[in-house]
Amino acid sequence: MSRRRTWLYALAWTGLVLIAPAAGAVENDPLPVPKGTPREHAVAAYNDGVKLMLDKQFAAAQQKFEEALRLHNTLAEAHNNLAFSLRMQGAHNFDRALKHYNRALELKPTLAQAYMYRGVLFTQMGDLARARADYAKLLALDDKDLAAKLEAAIAGNSGRDGYEGLAPQYE
Repeated sequence: MSRRRTWLYALAWTGLVLIAPAAGAVENDPLPVPKGTPREHAVAAYNDGVKLMLDKQFAAAQQKFEEALRLHNTLAEAHNNLAFSLRMQGAHNFDRALKHYNRALELKPTLAQAYMYRGVLFTQMGDLARARADYAKLLALDDKDLAAKLEAAIAGNSGRDGYEGLAPQYE
């Protein structure tokens, strides 16, 4: 019995070690910081914004993402997370958030997180047709996890607003 239990623990630990990096690499893991390039300061501000956003300090995160975009306006992830930070501060920011989700997708059409949260935004705005279009795009991108979360939001079954649609930090 003890030998079997030891073997099961070892198997479970191995599974956790193999699965954990892949599971955690989706949303909030850092991305590479381009050292010695003009983007370096923009990425540093962006990373600070991600930390603030994860601490639910959305107004402070907004400022950091805006700073990052002033330094380098083509960071699609910064547009995505700025849109999220704006959206989390209330409906009065929805139009501005939509502009940033759209810009993120213009810069990086494969940024699945932006489709997911833009779809949530459309749902909050009562535009289910456009939310469903973003859902279809997620399916086309083969991101079944984010598609399922957006589908739940469209159906009104999503729980609290999680961080599935956030772009990750840069390393």
